Amino acid sequence: MAPISWHSVDLSLDECIKCNICTSHCPVSAVTDLFPGPKYVGPQAQRFREGDQAIAPDHSVDYCSGCRVCNEVCPTGVKIAEMNARARADIVAKQGLPLRNRLLGRNELLGKAGSFAPALANFAMHNPFSRFMAEKVMGIARGAPLPTWSTSGTFGDWMKRTREQRLKSAKKVVYYHGCATMYYEPFIGKAAVAVFEHNGYEVIVPEQNCCGLPLLSNGEFGAARNYHQGNVGKLTGFARAGLPIVGTSTSCTLTLKEEAPELLDMHDEAATTLKMATYDIFEWLYELHEAGEFRTDFRPMPMKLPYHAPCQQRAHRVGKPALALMALIPDLELPESHARCCGIAGTYGYKVEKYQIAMDVGAELFDFVEAQGSDVKYTACDSETCRWQLEHGVDLPSRHPIEILAAAYGLYDLARRELTTG
Repeated sequence: MAPISWHSVDLSLDECIKCNICTSHCPVSAVTDLFPGPKYVGPQAQRFREGDQAIAPDHSVDYCSGCRVCNEVCPTGVKIAEMNARARADIVAKQGLPLRNRLLGRNELLGKAGSFAPALANFAMHNPFSRFMAEKVMGIARGAPLPTWSTSGTFGDWMKRTREQRLKSAKKVVYYHGCATMYYEPFIGKAAVAVFEHNGYEVIVPEQNCCGLPLLSNGEFGAARNYHQGNVGKLTGFARAGLPIVGTSTSCTLTLKEEAPELLDMHDEAATTLKMATYDIFEWLYELHEAGEFRTDFRPMPMKLPYHAPCQQRAHRVGKPALALMALIPDLELPESHARCCGIAGTYGYKVEKYQIAMDVGAELFDFVEAQGSDVKYTACDSETCRWQLEHGVDLPSRHPIEILAAAYGLYDLARRELTTG
């Protein structure tokens, strides 16, 4: 297999001024010496991997979690996270991929397989013996917050059952649900549909596949390209028709908008059309609000709700629209986390050699939540894996902000995670 081409990040390489801001903000290098920092394994090391020097990436790059904090703080716009992701892919291209990483990258396949017998799949995945064996044989940390399959059917099953009940409207939105909502958290999709319809939009849920982010994170660029091409083929027609493509997984929408096109050098007309039509759900809802078209008939919610904007949400560079819209709900107190990262970073914290690093990185966030007091019932976060990590780290239920909006509209039971109407 040929090494990964580097040309799409070369333009930013020489912008590095060696200021070390990225390293000083890196949550991973702050807790382990196994990762020397973004500058060292990114632009500094990249200079020695160019052209005929052909020096292989150092394995320390595999300890980069891909949180993109380095990109966030870089004063000159160096694409550090992309360099590190490509360096990891170069290692995989030359040396192959462990079975564990290959499995963790195939979230859609695992989700689909488990959904045929979810109760059995949950038992097989979560009993102490299987977790012990998974750690010893596969290297999947026994304490890692793996998801559980929905035992009440997939989101797709629910949409089919309720097809006749769904709103029909001249205003339409295309919903990209992602793997987590389809197989593990169908209640996120139900809440999103309720909010869309409450604002007068008919929801179209076309055929779609995994965004490919787990594959990109594990260095399988070839397989990730196939996934992204699949979504381009299935979704671009809606984009060309002028319909917004809106997702509830902030990681998935970032992948469709930026990560896949950038890392895979997919900048053709179809991929670009999809990119420009894709929105994170609160990005899109906030645009409705600015246009005066977003309903604010919220019921009071007298509670304190600590909110964490995850790394992937911040990487959209659209501010914190979920925080802004939840702030419109009467009596809702929203202490905001300024923690750099929850630590889990997709599949990063599932790996036995990185589990404790993930927990150490997440300590900043866990401490913030615990400091809010014993009256806190929930936390809120836009990313599924971050929510699972939050629940693991502080033993409190975590909710997607779209669930908060649906509950404030009176459409959703926040505790039971079920719609109250429709």
